[in-house]
Amino acid sequence: MPPDFVLTLVCPDQRGIVFAVSQFLIKRDCNILDSAQFGDPVTGTFCMRIHFAAEGSVVDAERLCAEFEQVAQGFEMNWDIWDCGMKPKVLIMVSRQDHCLHDLLYRYRIGELKIQIPAVVSNHEDARILTESHGIDYHCWPVTADNKNAQEAKLVELIKASSIDFIVLARYMQVLSGEVCARLPARIINIHHSFLPGFKGARPYEQAHARGVKLIGATAHYVTSDLDEGPIIEQDVVRVDHSMSARELATLGRDIEKLVLARATQYQAERRVLLTGSRTVVFR
Repeated sequence: MPPDFVLTLVCPDQRGIVFAVSQFLIKRDCNILDSAQFGDPVTGTFCMRIHFAAEGSVVDAERLCAEFEQVAQGFEMNWDIWDCGMKPKVLIMVSRQDHCLHDLLYRYRIGELKIQIPAVVSNHEDARILTESHGIDYHCWPVTADNKNAQEAKLVELIKASSIDFIVLARYMQVLSGEVCARLPARIINIHHSFLPGFKGARPYEQAHARGVKLIGATAHYVTSDLDEGPIIEQDVVRVDHSMSARELATLGRDIEKLVLARATQYQAERRVLLTGSRTVVFR
């Protein structure tokens, strides 16, 4: 099979973008396998994702990138070309609630998530046995007010040493600094019980139960320096009713969190998420 690649681009909307990109690929004997595009009439932004096979002599991403630069400059594109044969390296971070980590590691083990996981980082020892049973390095770095900067320095060094492509916070209950967020823009994904927006702090499902909510859900979003305000990638909900206990709500909530985070991780790994300001375009 010829090597395949994904081209993503975001640029000001104007005539000729699709033609120019298609012409570029045709001239290099590339075959488009699937394509998705969206022109936003509100912002005047054009987004595109093309999955193509390189059937000609150009068979590496570096050369394709060098040759596409002229096209990109003509349309002021923010763009990238990714070799689909290169699985992205993902760092997972977790605290004591390990349901999302369990799910991600299972999907990784059976090949559903086409990623590499060089390491898992935690501020507790709880998930060490689980992680190491999958042959993955586990780093336990407890975080306090006194050592937070030192522990984040270790994290930054691990990111660089392992060439991490993006990070997944699988219920990591520490706030990352603005420096770390700026180092990996649109490359840190968090899961949040978003459909409980009025219930801040600890024990959100107990608070929701006391208020008699009818929907619970979860949101996967990019991490920014504004806590839980980053661009949204994926969401889902489930209906609940008055007969359910707080424990039952939490059980349903964990299921939704796992599903939403797995979807967001897959979309990111497959280069399906394009960022436009404070919003995302997700080509499912």
